[in-house]
Formats: sequence, C-alpha cells, structure tokens
Amino acid sequence: MKNRVFIALAVAAAFFGCSREKAPEPPPPPPPPSAEEFAALKARAEGGDAHAQADLGHAYVQGVEGKVDFKQAAHWYGLAASNGFAEAQAVYGELFQAGQGVPHDMNAAITWFIKAAEAGNVTAQFDLGYAYDQGDGIPKDPALASKWYRLAAEGGDPMAQFIYGQRCAAGLGVAKDEVEALKWLLLAADHGQEDAKAKAITVRQPMTSEQVAEAKKRAIAFVPRR
Repeated sequence: MKNRVFIALAVAAAFFGCSREKAPEPPPPPPPPSAEEFAALKARAEGGDAHAQADLGHAYVQGVEGKVDFKQAAHWYGLAASNGFAEAQAVYGELFQAGQGVPHDMNAAITWFIKAAEAGNVTAQFDLGYAYDQGDGIPKDPALASKWYRLAAEGGDPMAQFIYGQRCAAGLGVAKDEVEALKWLLLAADHGQEDAKAKAITVRQPMTSEQVAEAKKRAIAFVPRR
C-alpha cells in the first residue's frame, strides 16, 4: 500500500501563478482494510514492522470503522518514521506542518522532511524545496530551494518539474538555462500540468530551433530516479 497524504500546500503565489493542488491527482487509495485485515495489520505494527506501522497510520487517515483519526495516524506514522521508513517520515513531517494529529510545529516538520529527503523521498524533497522557497519554518534560500525542487523533479514529481523549469528559465537559485527549462516544462506538461504547457510556449519563443530540439531530446531521454 502506498502511503502518501497530500496535505494542501500553497506553492505559489505570484511568481509561479499556480498551486500544489494543480498537480495531477494521485490514483484513488485502496479501500480501508476489513476488520480481519486491520487486526492482522495492527499485530504486525505492534510487533515493530515499520511498513505495517505506516500502513496502519494510513488506515486511520482513510478512516477506521468510518472514523478518521489523525491522532492515531500520527502515532503510527511517528513510530514508522522513528524506525527509519522515509515515506512515513515525509508524511509525519506534513502532519506537523498541518497540525493534524500533532501540534503545528515547523521545526519538527523540517526535521522529518530533511531525514526523508536525504533518504531520497520525492514528497519530502518537494516539501523541503517549498520550505526553502517560502521561508516556511526555515530561512529562505533560493539555491537550496532549487536543489530540492530539482531532486523532486528528477524523481518524477510533475509539480516539481514545473517549478524547477520556471526557476531554470528565470535563473532563480540556479544558473539560467532555457534548454533545461523547456525540458522540465515539457515533462510537466506531458504529465498533465496545464500551466506548464502555457509556460513552455512562452519559454520556447526566443529559443533557436536547435535549442528546442535539444530540450525535446532531453525530455524524451528522461527516466525518473527510483
């Protein structure tokens, strides 16, 4: 079971003119576990299985017996996070960021984002890029924002690809590079990011045909980091 809670994050504002919510919707989550499945899952979680702990946290987010319980979700995600499960660390950080099931605490959120991002979790890499971008719980740093957005983009996140493409076009926290900018915008557009399609048209207008061809070549050759 894939555990990813999309807690609303405004990415954006005036520079980007978009929001995190405009990224393509994730696949619908699987149905909540049956009573028998839940009992077996809880037993594994209580036995220290980090994946089961994260799955149990996700079950509480979905609703157990028709009731969503973020406090229990945070408890189990926290155990999985403490056991080194990067995906749970990312979600646990988002729960602190949103103040759901735990107090709102950006210091804790950033701590968990860093742990998960350094372990390669794409969600946390995006969240950390956003934090550095907006100065949310951490001092603003355009270069570090670009670094983490880039890593999330390389991991296949369409919104990160869109944002990083714009940063390449503007030279914001990264060297200005129209070819790289168009590459990332094309990738984001290909994954349904509508704003990226319009931005790609704007970026390519002053480019030479050779530059456009190179950007398309790079986009076709792109393979998400796993």
